[in-house]
Amino acid sequence: MNIGFLGAGLMSAPMVANLVADGHAVRVWNRTAEKAAALGTVGAQPMATAAEVCEPGGVVMSCLADDAALDAVFATGDVLSALGQGGVHVSMSTISAACAARLAEAHALAGVDYVAAPVLGRPEAVQARIQSWIVAGRSEAKARVVGLLEQLGRKVFDFGEQPAAANVAKVNFNFLIVSAVEAMAEAFSVVEKSGLDPHAFYEMVASSAFSCPLYQNYGKILVDQSWDQVGFKLFLGLKDVRLAQETASAADARMPLTDLFERRFLSAIEAGLGEKDWTAVAVESRVDAGLIS
Repeated sequence: MNIGFLGAGLMSAPMVANLVADGHAVRVWNRTAEKAAALGTVGAQPMATAAEVCEPGGVVMSCLADDAALDAVFATGDVLSALGQGGVHVSMSTISAACAARLAEAHALAGVDYVAAPVLGRPEAVQARIQSWIVAGRSEAKARVVGLLEQLGRKVFDFGEQPAAANVAKVNFNFLIVSAVEAMAEAFSVVEKSGLDPHAFYEMVASSAFSCPLYQNYGKILVDQSWDQVGFKLFLGLKDVRLAQETASAADARMPLTDLFERRFLSAIEAGLGEKDWTAVAVESRVDAGLIS
């Protein structure tokens, strides 16, 4: 299959490599041209503009940072015109439900299907094809791309015909991750401050009631303090926390924990940790425990 891909970042690069490995012809564009060019080494074809990745009536995938990045790419209408009637855009970004709804409406006016398909997994999971997907969009469009997603990952969770639903689900999924990271960061800090071995505590936690990938994988990063190995940048974690606040407000609900998380991420960014892995937010808990100043 000929596939266009918009984005060449930490999540995009292993996906593009896997698509090429599966025999697909992949044209890729990125705002930073050097990142797209680097994917030429795995067999992808870097393009100078976003519209050039499109094949009329074909499939385009995107994995971009946020609402602003997607709005910028689709603002001129060039990509939708190039994709044209019968085309499908699979949007893997963690964005607001409002942005997803806005994009879906603009796509429909151009005769293009918009399928929201945010990714559940970090770059290493994407590389190993063990990530999952949350999808929402028109049934016929999903049927056209779901096999491709299943080949790239492990499982597809279908949330219906309204694309924004997938993003509501993804934002709240990420809220649960942040909640677990905060809880582990606080517990590990208190355990260490009390003179216990935090690694021994982690092994107990990850091998008993919390024996699941979230606590095992994120717990290992936290106890090893290995946030220099970036899978998801901390400043984007603040974006996701604020998306959770926005989603709750739209549902006339409240998520009080997001206020704490927002303060944590803002403090970490002020401390110069914005480009570290988002687990570096745990530094604030270590400060609170008096382990570091």
